[in-house]
Amino acid sequence: MTQMLLFPDPRPLVERLGPDFFRRAPEGPGVYLMRDAADDVLYVGKAKSLRKRLASYRVANPDRLRRRHLRLLRSVARIELEECGDETAALERESELLRELRPRFNRAGTWPGVRRFVAWRTSDRGLDLAVSVAVEPGWYFHGPLGGGAIPLRAALARLCWCAIHPRRGLAGMPEGWFRGRLGQVVTIAPPEALPPDLEEPARLMRALFAGDAEPFATWVRERTSVLECPFEVASREADLEGLIEFAERAAGKLSDG
Repeated sequence: MTQMLLFPDPRPLVERLGPDFFRRAPEGPGVYLMRDAADDVLYVGKAKSLRKRLASYRVANPDRLRRRHLRLLRSVARIELEECGDETAALERESELLRELRPRFNRAGTWPGVRRFVAWRTSDRGLDLAVSVAVEPGWYFHGPLGGGAIPLRAALARLCWCAIHPRRGLAGMPEGWFRGRLGQVVTIAPPEALPPDLEEPARLMRALFAGDAEPFATWVRERTSVLECPFEVASREADLEGLIEFAERAAGKLSDG
């Protein structure tokens, strides 16, 4: 039996801006600036699709959103949109605005520092995972993340290794990989016998960094169902928990930290 809600979830931005604002938002990439009643910028974000990203702000469920996220939604008086030619241009514009405005609800990217991206691709050698300071052609990427890109890539490397080589597990990883000693680019070569489709994890990582971690987590758990060592299972779940939390923050682009 489906439990009925006694009261609908609050929708402060829909009430303030009207439903037409969300329906008419551009479908393409761009940046958005959330401003308060004094017209001060509270938050700057970028999106591959402005319409889809803004739709995630329509409902302010107090049981699902962090307090910081709720405070932001209650403070926004208007949202300013800037369309960009592509996602890379939107990323660059977001970075510029963050350093210039330093909005109080943004945490990452508001101070100058080393810009690092998590990047991945499939190649003739296998699945490549990298930490890069620039967006390179032929790679999928997410960021900039600063120093956070390094442990994030390490968790992805552990999970992808175990999923691609489930019979070898963590004990069969190359020396130093478990502790994140990976260099700028690490390649996970598939096994010669029954190699998996490496396009699948590459595609699932795109969904992960778009805010949907469950398909990637399901793929990892299904591929590693043969793991029996309690340490390996616990390590897998800890890495997945961190990635799911990261994806949830990426979806709302907010952090309590």
